[in-house]
Formats: sequence, C-alpha cells, structure tokens
Amino acid sequence: MPKYKYNYKAINQAGEEVSGKIEAESSDNANFILISRDLIPTQIKEDNSEDNFLRVLSGTGKVKTTDLVMFTKQFHSMLIAGIPILRILSILEEQTENKAMQQAISKIIRDINQGASLSDALSKFPRIFDALYCDMIRAGEISGNVPVVLDRLIYIIEHEAKVRSDIKSALRYPIIVLIALAGAFVGLLTFVIPTFASVFISAGLDLPLPTKISMVLYNFLSKYWYVFLGAIILIVLGLRFYFKTNNGKFVRDSFLLDMPIVGPVFKKAALSRFASIFAILQTSGVPIMQSLTILSSTLGNEALTRTFDNVREKIKEGAGIAAPLKSAKYFTPMVIDMIAIGEESGKIDEMMRAVAVHYDEVEYAIKGLSDAIGPVLIVGLAAIVGFFALAIFMPMWDLTKLAKQ
Repeated sequence: MPKYKYNYKAINQAGEEVSGKIEAESSDNANFILISRDLIPTQIKEDNSEDNFLRVLSGTGKVKTTDLVMFTKQFHSMLIAGIPILRILSILEEQTENKAMQQAISKIIRDINQGASLSDALSKFPRIFDALYCDMIRAGEISGNVPVVLDRLIYIIEHEAKVRSDIKSALRYPIIVLIALAGAFVGLLTFVIPTFASVFISAGLDLPLPTKISMVLYNFLSKYWYVFLGAIILIVLGLRFYFKTNNGKFVRDSFLLDMPIVGPVFKKAALSRFASIFAILQTSGVPIMQSLTILSSTLGNEALTRTFDNVREKIKEGAGIAAPLKSAKYFTPMVIDMIAIGEESGKIDEMMRAVAVHYDEVEYAIKGLSDAIGPVLIVGLAAIVGFFALAIFMPMWDLTKLAKQ
C-alpha cells in the first residue's frame, strides 16, 4: 500500500508536547507507530502541502472528460469481470497518466480501506466526480447494480461532452468572424479614415455625418485607448467573477435560455439532460423524492435548477410531478404531458427516455443555429462596410464636384 505523510502532535514520556511528520499507510497506522515510539498521539492530520505544491508546478490539477470516461469504462469492464474494487482501483492508479487522477485514486483507496463506501470516497473529489456521478454510484451500491450504473454514466458523460463540443463548434465560426470584424473596424478607424479625413479637411470640405462620427471615434481611441482597453479588461474579469456566483450563474443561464437564436439550443440540451438523468435514476431504482433531489443539483443550469426547486416543495406535499411543473418556466408542454402519462401508467422511466430521445437531436438544432447566425453576420459585415464606405466616398464625391468647378 502507498504511504502518506501526516502531521502529528503527541505527548512524550516526560509529559512534553512534541510535533512532527510521519509516513504511514493510514491515520490508524500512524497512531500505532507513534504509540510504539512511546508517544501519546493528540492530533494526527494528513499533510497535503507537498501534493498541492507539486500539482501547481506540474499543472496537472485538471482531469479531462476523456480521462474520466476511460476511468469509468475500465472500472466497468473489470467490475463485470469479477475483480474486487480495491484491486481495480490499484490497477487504475498504475495505468492512469493524469497525475491529479492518480492522486485522487490513491486517496480513494485509502478511504475505502478505512471503511468508507465507494460513493463517499469519490465525493471527496467534486472537481473530478460531480454530484450526479457520486449519487448514481450511491444508488448503485444501494440497489446492488453498480456495473449497470457505470454503464449509464459512461453514456451520460460521453453524450454531454459531445453536446458541449457541438455547441462550441457551432459558435466558433461566429466568434472568429466577430473578432475579425472588430479588428477590421479598429484598423479602418485608426489608419484609413484619418488619412482621408486630413485630405478632405485641407480641401475645405464640410465632412458628412459618417466621417464626423469616424473622426470622433478615432480621436477617442487615440487619446484614451488605455481607458478603453482597461474598461474591456475590467468588464471581462468582472463578468468572470460574477458568473461564478449563484446569482451570476442564474443571470447568465436565464439570458442564454431566453436568447432568440441560441436559446432553443441550450433549452433542448438542458431538457435532454433532465430527461436522461431522470430516466436513469428511475431505472436504477432510486426513489422519486431522492431522484428529484439529485436532479436539482445536477441539471447544470442555474435558471432551470431554480425553476425546478420552486416546484419541488409542492411535489413533496404530494401534488404529483406534472401538475406543479405546469407553472414552471422552461419546462415544455411535451415534457409535462409525458411525465403525467408516466405517473398514470407507472412508467416514468420509459416516458423520460422518449423525451430524452426527442430532445437529443441537438445536432439538428445546432445546424439550425449555424444557418441562422450566418445571415446575421452578413448583415453586420454589410453594416460596417457600408458605414466606412459612406465615411470615405461621400466626401470624395464632394471633392470630385469641387475639382470639376
């Protein structure tokens, strides 16, 4: 077994308090070693400072989705083969190349050896194993269907990774175009417009409105560019900090769900996640109220979570699920009707699988998103080109008329 470092405080034979560090396989083992040295332990605490320092230096504090999928697939395969959990974890610890995952598995092994369940040991690493992952494993432990749960977790992780990747791919082109437009706007405003404007002014022309606006913007950027740049940096950093708060997440997610073009895509992805998780929880034998609690913390969308939380209390009072959801925003009539049918027939899991399949066609919605964004970008490009064309060519026409006279 691997050894860990512990900080300890103890009383020696002279009655004095001493402290130091010790390497042991567990806290119980550290306690035994100290007693064998004629010390009476008063405090034993694991020393994580070195692990954290090495993690910062190596930059391996993040576990990618591919690493988590590989871990889950290998765990599932070896568990079906009848290999004991501790042996599986030891093999996975040796095989994984991700240092953060390796350290996490090492500590999971230690916790299980000390009597913790697999789900409790996993829950100590929320940045790797989220609430849904741990709750699903816990449900599998209770029902005795951990391999089945792992198989469904693989599907959820891979499916959500694909949806995120598709959405990022669909938004990548518009973002690149917007950045290029912004660069072109600043370039024309900084280098092109002032050159032409000086010629027009020296000719004694009365500059038209587009050219005047361009010159005002140029003067502002040339004199106060640092204010403009600082404001952008402050806004970006402020929004990043704000979006990490609960209210910030709520505002961001509400805005995304209500947007006219991208909103339907995010709504379909969120409802697909809701239906998929609900179906899997019900199939795994998790009680309704426990399923609702898990759903509330694993929807991945703060706006949808708050909406769901508002009706969860009514559901607890025995009002059913479908009826309270009718007053909830973002839940479509189809989802509510399918839940109502599932409640009546006792087959909520089958109804939710059908809903998940319906909303699972996110790629079509993403294609529609790309098709809709294209014309918007063309209009924006035309507006910027037209503005600068007017700013340059309107005075040039006047200059041509002046030359003819």
